[in-house]
Amino acid sequence: MFRSISNQSQAYWFAAIAIFFWSTVASAFKLSLSHLSPIQLVFYATLFSIVALFVIILLQRKLHLLRQYPKAAMARLVPLSLLNPCLYYIVLFEAYDLLSAQEAMAINYSWVVMMVLLAVPILKQKMRFKAFLGVVVSYVGVLIIATKGNLFELEFSNTLGVVLALSTTVIWALFWLFNTKKSNDIVVSLFLIFLFSLPFVVLAVFLGSTFELPSTNGLLGAAYIGLFEMGITFALWQSALSLSTTVARVTSLAFITPFLSLVVLYFVLSEEILLSTVIGIMLIIGGLLLQKYFTRQSETE
Repeated sequence: MFRSISNQSQAYWFAAIAIFFWSTVASAFKLSLSHLSPIQLVFYATLFSIVALFVIILLQRKLHLLRQYPKAAMARLVPLSLLNPCLYYIVLFEAYDLLSAQEAMAINYSWVVMMVLLAVPILKQKMRFKAFLGVVVSYVGVLIIATKGNLFELEFSNTLGVVLALSTTVIWALFWLFNTKKSNDIVVSLFLIFLFSLPFVVLAVFLGSTFELPSTNGLLGAAYIGLFEMGITFALWQSALSLSTTVARVTSLAFITPFLSLVVLYFVLSEEILLSTVIGIMLIIGGLLLQKYFTRQSETE
């Protein structure tokens, strides 16, 4: 099928498939958490993702890269593995357990904005005042979502859930910022990160829970999350980026994801989609676009 179409068309196909699956995971999180505790879900999903990433490495004939992976670079992956998937998904699933799926999904989506903020101290990137205003617009959107439109009352449906959801944006942004500019293969690196994370996840299970055999529905949910949130979908997205003539052509499609997620949530979970959530997501994306625009403008001055 894909041999007869251009690389750019293939890139769009791969990106569309990845975005479709990412649009379903908020519903999958919520459904799976009705059968497994957050820590248990992270454990089983991590197992499935490790298997999926290893199979991808085999199919891509990259096993030799695994054997040749530099020891020093491998050691640097260990602290990253504590951030993700261990800490990130435990906190994320706890947030989903406390909030409605649309709240947790929409607030978590602001990780892109958090990455922009943290890039200033970590990567020594500069941010002009106009670009910072874009960040402010995005976080006004987060507040609208968290307060369900009651912005000036600052009353949250679940304060701990909101704090946890915001914390995931910090963890995820730190993970990718510390993992930037690495020359090793991305899929191989991700497999090693997930593999190294498993002992941390096991320790978290022992400290915060006990090992439980999941029900069939719980196991299916963990498998879906492990395959289509953490494993296969990531490889599809990377393929889309590598095939596309420009990265922007593909990454711009990611803005569709939160809106598709709301549609899936409505039909799968019958969750009433609040106007405040839609407005909040639009402000998050609008603020991010403003920030990018003013950053490019300052670079050309």
